[in-house]
Amino acid sequence: MATRPFDRNLHHRRSIRLPNYDYSQAGAYFVTIVCKDHALLLEDPALHAFVEDAWLWLARQYAYVHIDEYAIMPNHLHGILVIRDARRGGSRTALTDAAKRKPLGRLIGAFKTVSTKRINTMRGTRQAQIWQRNYYERVIRDEDELNRVRKYIKENPLRWEDDPENPERQRASHAQSERTDVLFGQENWTQ
Repeated sequence: MATRPFDRNLHHRRSIRLPNYDYSQAGAYFVTIVCKDHALLLEDPALHAFVEDAWLWLARQYAYVHIDEYAIMPNHLHGILVIRDARRGGSRTALTDAAKRKPLGRLIGAFKTVSTKRINTMRGTRQAQIWQRNYYERVIRDEDELNRVRKYIKENPLRWEDDPENPERQRASHAQSERTDVLFGQENWTQ
């Protein structure tokens, strides 16, 4: 069987990232990270605990990171990750050098690496992919939006049957638009 030559228009993933936006700058970011193939891996209490520990590890590892509201669902994580400029107590009191801060994508990559290694070690699987390649993010623009996202995350476990990431859900074709409608209203928004 012949393979098709690479065609940038066919094989290029459309980025949902804001063009020219500095994702290492201080701000709050709503992220959703989904298990590969929507596998329900995080129903296992031990794997759930590994993922939670890896998520919280980001704030322990990077002084400029604060973990706000989060929820670990059977096959994905919703969380608010805050990148700060402010000083932090303890042994890390120096002001964070913005040039040394990892951007959001590298922080998510660190989380995926740490959690994947722990899960694979526990399961005895070597180099198994745990997470989907990409992740969803939204820059949180103001306090009202932050509060809406917090509410969405807190209530998400109660809506698992209707969750866009639930593989048993029959109406998956409008998953992204429904998530957007719940959080940000019916308007057609762009980042």
